[in-house]
Amino acid sequence: MSFFDTLQDATQPQRQALFSVPIIVDALAGKVSLESYRAFLAQAYYHVRHTVPLMMACGARLPSRLEWLRKAVCEYIEEEYGHEQWVLNDIAACGGNRDAVRDGQPSLPIELMVSFLYDLIARGNPVGLFGMVNVLEGTSIALATHAADSIRQRLALPESAFSYLSSHGSLDIEHMQTYRTLMNQLQDPADQAAVI
Repeated sequence: MSFFDTLQDATQPQRQALFSVPIIVDALAGKVSLESYRAFLAQAYYHVRHTVPLMMACGARLPSRLEWLRKAVCEYIEEEYGHEQWVLNDIAACGGNRDAVRDGQPSLPIELMVSFLYDLIARGNPVGLFGMVNVLEGTSIALATHAADSIRQRLALPESAFSYLSSHGSLDIEHMQTYRTLMNQLQDPADQAAVI
């Protein structure tokens, strides 16, 4: 069995639990208020703004035996750069205050997730960052485009309020194919364990 398949099997219960979280169930059904959508975008901003810095930190800490992965991280950084601006644009397009979000603070769960990832990279195995990539990319493929359509219809918002969600659903299909290839190249059991 490939490592990617092993990873999916090992994380199946947690991914299934994520899909049963009430706000995700409601989003897929289009049962989200404007206030909830703005709150989602704000919290998304607080983790998306760390994507590039986290990848940069990861790339800097990868050992030379994983030089092939560092190259992939560089390419991923280029693709992800500026996506936090998409979130701020969406906030403005649905009547939110982009400056207040940009200058604000994340909720404790987002702060803890981001802090954990920086710590994992600095003190643990930097390859573990790819566990988060599995969750975020995989979730967005399954949810982003469908949820964006449902929420847009319910709230009668313009498409310009959904650039982040809409782009990530289709964009992440390609990312996930690349991710699968990369994860299947990981041979070291410690690296694999860090991702899981």
